Amino acid sequence: MTVLSVMRLLPEVARIAAGEVRLDGQDLLALPEAAMRAVRGKRVAMIFQEPSTALNPVLTVGRQVTEVLERHGAARGAAAKRRALELLEAVGIPEAARRYDEYPFQLSGGLRQRAMIAAALAVDPEVLVADEPTTALDVTIQAQILDLLKRLQAERGMALLLITHDLGIVAQMATHVAVMYAGELVEVAARDDFLRAPQHPYSQKLFEALPGRGGELAVIRGQVPALTTAFTGCRFAERCEQSFERCRAEIPLMQDLGKGTRVRCHLRDTERAGPRIARTAPAAMREAQASPLLLEATDLEVHFPIRRGVFRRTVGTVKAVDGVSLAIHEGRTLALVGESGSGKTTVGKAILQLVRPTGGKVRHAGEELTRLSRGALKRHRAQMQIIFQDPYASLNPRLRIADVLAEGMRSLGVGANDAERSRRIDSLLEQVGLPAQAKSRYPHEFSGGQRQRIAIARALAVEPRLIVCDEPTSALDVSVQAQILNLLKSLQERLGLAYLFITHNLAVVEHLAHEVAVMQAGRIVEQGDAWQVLRAPRHEYTRSLLAAVPRVD
Repeated sequence: MTVLSVMRLLPEVARIAAGEVRLDGQDLLALPEAAMRAVRGKRVAMIFQEPSTALNPVLTVGRQVTEVLERHGAARGAAAKRRALELLEAVGIPEAARRYDEYPFQLSGGLRQRAMIAAALAVDPEVLVADEPTTALDVTIQAQILDLLKRLQAERGMALLLITHDLGIVAQMATHVAVMYAGELVEVAARDDFLRAPQHPYSQKLFEALPGRGGELAVIRGQVPALTTAFTGCRFAERCEQSFERCRAEIPLMQDLGKGTRVRCHLRDTERAGPRIARTAPAAMREAQASPLLLEATDLEVHFPIRRGVFRRTVGTVKAVDGVSLAIHEGRTLALVGESGSGKTTVGKAILQLVRPTGGKVRHAGEELTRLSRGALKRHRAQMQIIFQDPYASLNPRLRIADVLAEGMRSLGVGANDAERSRRIDSLLEQVGLPAQAKSRYPHEFSGGQRQRIAIARALAVEPRLIVCDEPTSALDVSVQAQILNLLKSLQERLGLAYLFITHNLAVVEHLAHEVAVMQAGRIVEQGDAWQVLRAPRHEYTRSLLAAVPRVD
């Protein structure tokens, strides 16, 4: 909401009550809308968090980039197309000439994000506002994008306002850090000072929630307070383990601790926070143990035809999945990692028969799924669920959350009656960190992270044995990510759940997975015990993935 105010893109019901936004001395809030349109996109550009909603679904990707160039007079016609192709290639989109004529729905989540970044960078803005710009990207493309942004800063002197929940990206990209909680800044500091010794209790909790520390991740109890609340004390007091009486009675002011560090906390009146607690060595993976085989995929293939021309003749084949073999055991987690577009999500959908495989076998509970009819597959649906990467696209916008969660339970006969299902819905929402009142609201009323938690609750609603998790924590900040990872791990230990965990976050793999399979261009290039693969990778591609991970230290 802060950066939407800067861009003057607030929803109609919102208004700016006070303050100024100055760009090179000019107050943007005082400009008429016609003048602001000349600023927006050219001088100040924005990369939005959700490319599926930010990109126009009826325009090709190339047209959306050339539109920016033409609108601001940077280029037209053939020159605009050449520049657009250069931008698409610069942000790592393969086969840019072909993607230029495709629509957003034809691209993966990561490719859509890259296309939006290309449009934002089209006219070399002075200020780039980046709202979680690498959320949907794998680590290698993330590294390319971050390097690109760094290079543009160095070449053009471009300022970057980066919104992120990834402290590794903060360590790599930022010169200064501002921590926000419940609508206000609680800490501002130079990057190195912040990483060395965060001063606010909320900042300290964010570090403790990072995966890879060993054991259960620290979580922040409770919820962010509603911003309709009339605050009489510290907004973090109810969730703070260090709070005392004054925190609830008196609103803390921003205090200057010197060297550019400012913090909003009563504790800093009398003391200074010590260095952040050293992170312990990453937890060793659980030793392999014998457990029953739950699902096995053998030589799985998913091929898509390439059709061109007026008569849509098949001129080639995209081998999205090309001979993949996986085994998932009860109570175990198999992590599937790789770059965006490598076929990870297609493997998950093919295992669940949401995409019918071109070849190979998938056996679940001893039964061959690829030969079953849609009706016969229904009895397996309650046993196998999926958490999709994009919760905005996977939740029905016309249903309230209670109906979203109850739909699968009714269809698959979970719960004796509506009253029992209603109680289960309340419990599910609590488990994923949402209040029971959320069930009466619609998906568009939630943030991206909250929608992802609803999607997780929906998958858990029918008591599955296997859950395909397609980037389930990509949209979550580290504190909520810790809560979800702890939840998934505790459910696994208590219920014996198995996970196929599709992710590009190798810190999450390190914390949660027992085995890992590394995927490149539709094939598995390395597979084995997670601890061994992450500590001593044998394939060059695996080594490049690990080298691209941004680290807090």
